[in-house]
Amino acid sequence: MLLTRNGNRWKHFAAMALIGDGVMAVIRPRRDAEAWAEGPGGWRKLMHALRRRPTLTRIIGAAEVIGGVTWMIARENRE
Repeated sequence: MLLTRNGNRWKHFAAMALIGDGVMAVIRPRRDAEAWAEGPGGWRKLMHALRRRPTLTRIIGAAEVIGGVTWMIARENRE
């Protein structure tokens, strides 16, 4: 029971993180890409490219919000 509850908490947290990061990307796309710019070389190049393409970053952010909300709704319907 405890493992299931903790698993559900992590899933809830992951959905909230997706939604929150998506909202930040929609509102401030360059700042959001810059915030994620640390990491391996390929990742840094990707974030640099996204910083130069705010419209694409906003689209990805909107997809994150939709995905997070859809995930939450799907989980609610299973309970």
